[in-house]
Order: sequence, then structure tokens, then C-alpha cells
Amino acid sequence: MKVIFFGFLLSWALTGFSQVTTITRNPEIQEMTGLVSSDSLEKYLNGLVAFGTRHSLSEDAENRGIEAARKYVLAKFKSFERQSKGRLSSKIDYFTVYPDGKRVNKEVKMGNVMATLKGVDPDDDRVFVVSGHIDSRVSDIMNHESDAPGANDDGSGVVALIEMLRIMSKRGFPATIVFVAVSGEEQGLIGASHLAKKAKEKHWNLVAMINNDMIGNSQSSGTGIRDNTKLRVFSEGVPHYETENMAVLRQRTNAENDSKSRQLARYIKEVAERYVDHLEIKLIYRNDRFLRGGDHTPFSREGFTAVRLCEMNENYTQQHQDLRVADGIAYGDKVENVDFEYLRKNTAANLAVLASLAGAPSVPQNVGVRISELTNSTQLVWEKPKHGKVAGYYVLLRETSASMWEKKFYTNETAIDLPYSKDNYFFAVQAVGENGQESLAVFPKPVRD
Repeated sequence: MKVIFFGFLLSWALTGFSQVTTITRNPEIQEMTGLVSSDSLEKYLNGLVAFGTRHSLSEDAENRGIEAARKYVLAKFKSFERQSKGRLSSKIDYFTVYPDGKRVNKEVKMGNVMATLKGVDPDDDRVFVVSGHIDSRVSDIMNHESDAPGANDDGSGVVALIEMLRIMSKRGFPATIVFVAVSGEEQGLIGASHLAKKAKEKHWNLVAMINNDMIGNSQSSGTGIRDNTKLRVFSEGVPHYETENMAVLRQRTNAENDSKSRQLARYIKEVAERYVDHLEIKLIYRNDRFLRGGDHTPFSREGFTAVRLCEMNENYTQQHQDLRVADGIAYGDKVENVDFEYLRKNTAANLAVLASLAGAPSVPQNVGVRISELTNSTQLVWEKPKHGKVAGYYVLLRETSASMWEKKFYTNETAIDLPYSKDNYFFAVQAVGENGQESLAVFPKPVRD
């Protein structure tokens, strides 16, 4: 017997029922992930922290402060435009922020550094956003004068953008990818909120937003644990933005664990582990860390699908700290504390996911589960995607208690009848392109004939 499962082929020997997993990788994506360089990431990060502080309220200076750092990142983005054959354009999207009585005490010009890699299919309006935040801080959130290297928080996320763009700008993808180093995260998610509102106002077909915030530290504080083999992905269950009709449907179908963000998180785990060796994606079922937030949150609030990638073990002696030594402990977010092999793997994971999403067809339309009659089988129906060339579809199945999809059934049709009860299992459908790349999964809605 052979079963297609997560892009892998699971074969059972006739004797002993031994299970052998064969991983099938798209050659182009595998090549790109192999080009991610820890040396390049370290070079970019040394350049970024050289500006002393990147506090959002820091004074403009030629070689110090956040504006100088923004221009540094913009120059890196622009350096890849020639190799993109006109597909890449870069800019700083400036906007003004006024005192709020909280974390902004003066009028200040902020800007998000944006690089847009335009999709090669003129009929495909899908957009994927990947971000890191360029600003940094020390212990006092309003201290904009002291050195705040911000190597890991979030220099690691920003240099990952640069390295991905260096590689991906040479290639064309059907959909558009926007790489953005946002400002003002530490002052209240200001840059991300600005971009999320703009995306909604301009009616972007924003399919997914991936926020990278602290992806370069492998050692936790207080426990002594060092592990560079795990990366967390945070995803909301009940959406921040939910209409009354959406809530009723979620409750009726018990879809609390099947939001679009959860489907994106599962996709990230599947694809990243397929292409990056010695890396396990840990699904964390909350929007962010306990009582905390990140730049994906404003996108969730605007109704977009958004998740956060974050290192497995946070080191609080190196996060939001003045540079100092106390009781034999060196505090501060310095370059020497970054694990560049870990950062390389996490950057490669991002690249693989983005390349797979932007290269796959869009999702199947009008995915439904038939409820016309009571039966112990499950009938699913759907329509072809709006964008992309489709070779077929995967119908996904898992037990209600399972985190990940457990079986994939391949079909060339737009309907399937499975001998599994919808009382006992959850289902979804994803499109498969001619290149073998899969779309995000779509959870079905109840339909009657």
C-alpha cells in the first residue's frame, strides 16, 4: 500500500510492515535554501549593529541611529535590483507619528524599509509579506541615546530578509513577495500597524504574513539549555478579526484549531522540515508569547492571515537590556551572542516556505463538505483556484485531537468521497501545481446540494 503524506511517500514493506519515509524536494527550492550563508548573515548583522542604537526615537546622524540603519538596509535591498531583471523595487515608506502619551513623546518620522519582488504572472494579484523589525531598545523603553545593538532582537530578522532577497531576487515567482523591515515595534507595533492598514485600504490580496522576531539565539537564560534545532511558530486560533457569521460557522464546525493562521503554521512546519535538515518547527497555539505581541498582530487585527516565527529559547539577559556586567553576567543583545548556524537554518526555513507559497497555485475555491444526508463517509467538493496551473489536489485528514494532518489523498477531480466519518475527523483541501508545490489548506464549509 502507498499513501501520499505531507509531500513524502510512506511505503510499507510487505513483511514486517516497516515504514520508510522518502522526502521529495523541489530542486529549485532546495538549491535556494542551500545558498543561504551564515557568513553573509554575520556580515550583514555586523553592519547593522554598527549604528550604535536603532531606537525609533533616536536622532538622525550620518553613522548612528535608526535612520542611518534604514538607509543601510535600503542600500542592501537596492543592490539586488539589477539581478532581478526589473522585478525588484525598494523604498522607505515614510510616515509621521505623533506623541501618544505612552511610548512616543515627540513628533517623529518613521519609515518601513520595503523591497517588493513583483510576481511574474500579471494575472496573479497574490501578495506574501515577510518582516523583521529594524528598531532596537535597552532597559528603559524611552532611552534613545544609549547603545542598543539589537543583534538578535531584531537584527536577526532583518538580516534574514536581506539574505533571502539576495537569493530570491534572481528568480521569478508567480505571486508577489514583499520583504519589509518595519520600524517602531518596541514603541507599540507602529510600523506594522501602518503597513497592515495600508494593505487593507489598498485592497491587497494579502494571502499570508510571516513575522520574524528573534530567530538567532539558541541558548535560554536561567536553564542553561542550548538547542539550535527547534523554531517556534505562533498562530492564533480564534481570529482577532471575526464577524458574527464567522463565529457561528466556527462554533458549528468546531474549527477553533483550523483558522487560516493555523493552516499557515502547519504549512510552515511541513515545508520547512522538508527542506531544512536538523530543524523542527514547534507549533505554539497562541497568537504570541504569554501576554506579549509582535508585528504580525496588527495584520491579524485587520483580518489577514499572520504568524510569528521565534527562536525556541529566549535569553532575557540579552533582551531589552542595558549593556553591562552584573554578578558575573554580561547583559546586552550583542552580535557575539547570535548563533549564526541557527540563524542560517531559520532563514532557509523562511525562504523555502515563501518560495513554495509564491510558486504554488492559489487555494481551491468554495471548498465544502456535503451535509445533505447522514452518512459515515465524507463527501468533499471544491472549485479550481483562481490563479496558477493545477495538476491535482490533496485532500487532508486528521483526527480531531491531532495537531498536524495525518493523511493526504491525491486526486485530479474536484470532488472526493472518503470512507471516514466527518464526526471523527477534520478535513481540508489544497491545490497542487504542475511543479508539485502545494497551496495553503482550506477548511471546508457545510454545503447542501
